[in-house]
Amino acid sequence: MTYQEALDFLYPLHRFGIKPGLGRVHTLLNFLGSPHRRLGLVVHIAGTNGKGTVAAALASIFQAGGKKTALYTSPHLVDFTERIRLDGAQISREKVSHYCSLLQRLVIENQCTFFEATTAIAYAWFADEGAEVSIIETGMGGRLDATNVVDSAYAVIPGIGKDHTAWLGETLAEIAAEKAAIIKKGSRVFTAVIEPEALSPIEKMAASCEAPLFVVGKDSLSRVSFAEPGMLELELTTTCRHYPALKAPLTGSFHASNVSLAVMVAEDAGIAPEQIASGLEGLLQTGYRARLEKIGSSPTVLLDVSHNPDGMRATVNALCSFRQTYCQVYVMLGLASDKDARAVILELLRLDCSFVLVNIPSERSVPAEELCSLCHNEGAEATVYSNGRDGLGYLRTKAGENDLILVTGSFYLAGDIIAAGM
Repeated sequence: MTYQEALDFLYPLHRFGIKPGLGRVHTLLNFLGSPHRRLGLVVHIAGTNGKGTVAAALASIFQAGGKKTALYTSPHLVDFTERIRLDGAQISREKVSHYCSLLQRLVIENQCTFFEATTAIAYAWFADEGAEVSIIETGMGGRLDATNVVDSAYAVIPGIGKDHTAWLGETLAEIAAEKAAIIKKGSRVFTAVIEPEALSPIEKMAASCEAPLFVVGKDSLSRVSFAEPGMLELELTTTCRHYPALKAPLTGSFHASNVSLAVMVAEDAGIAPEQIASGLEGLLQTGYRARLEKIGSSPTVLLDVSHNPDGMRATVNALCSFRQTYCQVYVMLGLASDKDARAVILELLRLDCSFVLVNIPSERSVPAEELCSLCHNEGAEATVYSNGRDGLGYLRTKAGENDLILVTGSFYLAGDIIAAGM
């Protein structure tokens, strides 16, 4: 099987949709010799927003600490191999082909989903390569997420918000309970969740598993000392030590809780302070991209993957502190159909912006015309382009050198812009 044949096998598995449950992934893993039992120290991360940032920060820190570190994230932006990394390097296309060849018959017989097959490939490669630490990001939920077959040393929950409600529940408490199910006997639990409705299920699950729980804001305190696009510096005090000036290449003070979580976990795992600091500064080496990433100057162009109201609120809050720096703000927005489009638009309007609405390269795209109507209903200036490449091309000619262009709303949209080299 060639790499292209492997992709042609994997991507059509999306036809099986989302099928919560662990039976099928167990079947694949048992066939592969139970690699999920050979992943070294496992850090399992679930949450609505912040998972990718915490995962990348931890992977970079453990790598700086000299550990052979695996990182499993989703979705990818341009190439499938981005999802599966070891010490920052993506899985080879040959290895993807190899594992797909091994699993093809079982995947078809059991009608496994794309994410189940991908998770099995990741775990097999990590185990075969002898990973000492595995940073595992859940897909959508927690309890029935395909990744939730591991016995994790650390369960990390950055934040809880209302997303994927059709699968995870309508209330914060229901969603938090699904995410908290990654907690196992023997886990140590770290969270930045502070809302009582969402924190309570996490506390209950931790107590039932006799797992110690550590909460940002209670077991650590941080203060942002400097923030600009592409750089964040904070002072952090944990129960063990004081960090006077931690630096990370992140945009937005809201990342302080994500950085705090990563530091607390790494510190608990015995990583030295200087290695923690070095790992945070090298975070981008993990392939972390498109989280308010600066991809252009004069005008400034920021690429972002926020795609739900809570995530967009954090993004807008971060940009509001820089708003006076720019004359005009233009937002290019594309969204998937399972998102609360009006709520996302209302958050963005706090930037006093005009919109370019585009279709994302996915069958689940909200039609750009529909997004445009929502913007007009809120009194916003809005223009439609058929795709992100054309939309950004237009904005680069329209915007002045002191303006800001924010490209946001979807991993698909960000990936398309990166692939185009824009």
